Amino acid sequence: MTTTKLYLESIDAGYYQNFHAKIIGVSETSVVLDRTLFYPLGGGQHWDTGTLNGPNGPLSVTEVRGRGDVEHTVQEGHQLSIGDEVQGSIDWDLRYARMRMHTAQHLVSGLVYEMFDGARTVGNQLHADRSRIDFNPISFDEPMLESMTNAVNQTIDKGLEVTDSIMTREQINSMMPPERTNMDLLPASVTDLRVVSIGNQIDMCP
Repeated sequence: MTTTKLYLESIDAGYYQNFHAKIIGVSETSVVLDRTLFYPLGGGQHWDTGTLNGPNGPLSVTEVRGRGDVEHTVQEGHQLSIGDEVQGSIDWDLRYARMRMHTAQHLVSGLVYEMFDGARTVGNQLHADRSRIDFNPISFDEPMLESMTNAVNQTIDKGLEVTDSIMTREQINSMMPPERTNMDLLPASVTDLRVVSIGNQIDMCP
């Protein structure tokens, strides 16, 4: 049994702050839940923090890792057991800051691709207050940075709607070239993908 990632169910689900879950795995310092709102480490972004409130009171969640079974690190001696029910709450200020930063990264990546001859995003590191995006093949001079900054700000000012949908690899490949989607980074076993659109533009991060 793997952990259901509640935040992936819809765009609105990304704004949920509280949830209930059942413990399906335990170790001395962590628990695995059947469902979670906590985002684990991945995609250049750090994990959510928050609390789990169980039979013995609240516990701080200090680290979250895993793709299938998502492990939530809590204090040693937590006394939680398989089958216990818990109420989870995420640190909303931290989550919301990272959500905005992640969306901004996709906006920047999409505009850089369009403005600078298909420059590809090959890596990133996202934080609540700053981020790094790696592009190839390109290096920026001051006029290029100014042009990109203006384009990003103008797009933000439009207040475009952010939506999500599920698409197959074939659908995505028919809409965009592979170097635009980074589809080559995904194993062939992945056939359906969640796609987030900003206005009528999409940017992929496998």
